[in-house]
Amino acid sequence: MSEMSSIQDSLQSKLDQLECHFTWDIKKEDLVLPDILNRLEEQVKMRLGREQGVARTHCSLGYVKFLLGCKEEALTHLLKSETLIKENLGINCDKTLIVTYGNLAWINYHMKNYSESESYLMKLQKINETFSAEPSSVPEVLGEKGWAYLKFSRKYYDKAAEVFQKAVEMDPENSEWNAGYAKALFRTETGTFCTVDSPAIKQLKQAIDIDPDDDASRVLLGVKFLLCSKELMNESEKLIETALKGSPENPHVVRYVGKFFRNQGSVDRSVALLKKALETSPNSGFIHHQLAMCYKTKKINLQKEKREVNKSEVNNARNQCIYHLEKAISLKASFIIAMSELALQYGEKRDLPKAEKLFDRTFKTAREKNDSVHVVHYFYAEFQQYCNRCEDFAISHYKQCLEMSPHASSEGNRSATKLKNIAQRYIKDDPGDWKANEILGFIYQMKGEMFGDTKSYAATSGNEEDDESLSNLCEINCKI
Repeated sequence: MSEMSSIQDSLQSKLDQLECHFTWDIKKEDLVLPDILNRLEEQVKMRLGREQGVARTHCSLGYVKFLLGCKEEALTHLLKSETLIKENLGINCDKTLIVTYGNLAWINYHMKNYSESESYLMKLQKINETFSAEPSSVPEVLGEKGWAYLKFSRKYYDKAAEVFQKAVEMDPENSEWNAGYAKALFRTETGTFCTVDSPAIKQLKQAIDIDPDDDASRVLLGVKFLLCSKELMNESEKLIETALKGSPENPHVVRYVGKFFRNQGSVDRSVALLKKALETSPNSGFIHHQLAMCYKTKKINLQKEKREVNKSEVNNARNQCIYHLEKAISLKASFIIAMSELALQYGEKRDLPKAEKLFDRTFKTAREKNDSVHVVHYFYAEFQQYCNRCEDFAISHYKQCLEMSPHASSEGNRSATKLKNIAQRYIKDDPGDWKANEILGFIYQMKGEMFGDTKSYAATSGNEEDDESLSNLCEINCKI
């Protein structure tokens, strides 16, 4: 073995023991790097949060730039992170430097600057000697790890919640770790509805108690209250209004406020807020998607009016919806729900070949990433039912969606409702219809619901187009 190979192996062994982005099992295949890059660069540009938060963003940018093959730029961001931490914390910065120094040791190793890499390893050794705990148990390290998991991929949200919880247990009054834990719980709680004592709500309240200026947590708490109970409507609106008043320029606040107003029926106000947010965050796929949902709601409301003169308004709303969905997936290539929505809108516009082609691409992307395949089945079922008028295909895909997510998703619940509506229509014509009873039996098998009482289905709307409109109007998805 050559002397250089021996040096490399020795360094590699030491580097593998560090706590930093390079050792946290953040896999490149789980990431949408252009989207992450856009969001991180936006945060630096707007200097959102405290200086320590900006330093953290530069640290994450360093790792993203490395994954993109830009090692010199990665080094620049990491050195900036080091500078900001030292300027902000002075002599008390050692624990906060652990992750940045770890990344610097790794990037210098990859750039073959072995002496520099060894230098950062020595700095870390000196820091570690000043306290007894392992670096993996230091609250500052756990907090940085939690934010990395939270920012990089929804696949890591559960990991984020786990490490933030540990950080909060060790440092209960730290506002950043409490806010991070609240956001992680907000994103991991499944289903559309919640209870007032859910872990996310408790932690969001805790984050706001510790930092009354945390409008990002305040707006999320308002959204959660809205999902919980109509009785909390006034409190929800008060939280939303306070958050908007306190942080009118923060796109992370404005985009959720816009979403809130859309789901409250104030679509025009939502559009105005989201467009304002888009001025400062033009590369936000999330905001473009929310604008698309606003125009989709406008389109549905116009269709319910059933006026002949409003056809051009319907087409305009649909075109705006399509425009923003196209922008969203151009910014985030694997934005599954936006791709599914866009394919359905193409179908409504009667561009069926284009819709089929996009659905094929979306199914492929979702299966390759093993992410949200059930969502694509739901939208494809709608496409078959309402655009192609192929009800048997629609039933098949509603079933597949429900089978994949019988309890934990709005798409699964909506698939069950669609299947019930179809079965109810068959039963109305023939109470003994075998296909209807087979569908109801399947729903019972998946969800454990009673299916023998056909009166319960007769009580639902007989107009599936109305049911479709209501499902779309009630769509709330806070996981993006």
